[in-house]
Amino acid sequence: MSENIYDALRDSHENQRSLLRRLVRTEDAKERQQLFETLRIELEAHEAAEERFLYAPMLMDDNGLDATRHALHEHHEIDELVADLAKLKPSGDAWLEKARALSEQVHHHLREEENKFFQVSGKILSEAQKTELAERYRDDFERLQEQGGTH
Repeated sequence: MSENIYDALRDSHENQRSLLRRLVRTEDAKERQQLFETLRIELEAHEAAEERFLYAPMLMDDNGLDATRHALHEHHEIDELVADLAKLKPSGDAWLEKARALSEQVHHHLREEENKFFQVSGKILSEAQKTELAERYRDDFERLQEQGGTH
């Protein structure tokens, strides 16, 4: 059986969860910075490819509008937290507080996406679309990771 878009997205989701757990647990400033940079690239590549190859098709269907708008709003909130975190020194308490807020927001978004958005989109997309979108998502995600994200 071919991989579908949800399988591809869950791989990145699991990587994001792992990076976030490590990010909020580490105390070494240098390691924090390295983990943050890896997470930033992962989030940017994932968001961009997901928006292109899952959210865009969902916006084309009336039944996908509300869920997609909500998910896009959450991506924007995550982007703002990442930008805020990038401005802080990884050795400070403010950095750890912001990293925890980012972790909470990303975990919330991933749970909501997997438990609600995937079900909505699963009713809209055909099996062939789900397979094709997975391939296109993976290609774009890998390209964006190689170039260090979208920024």
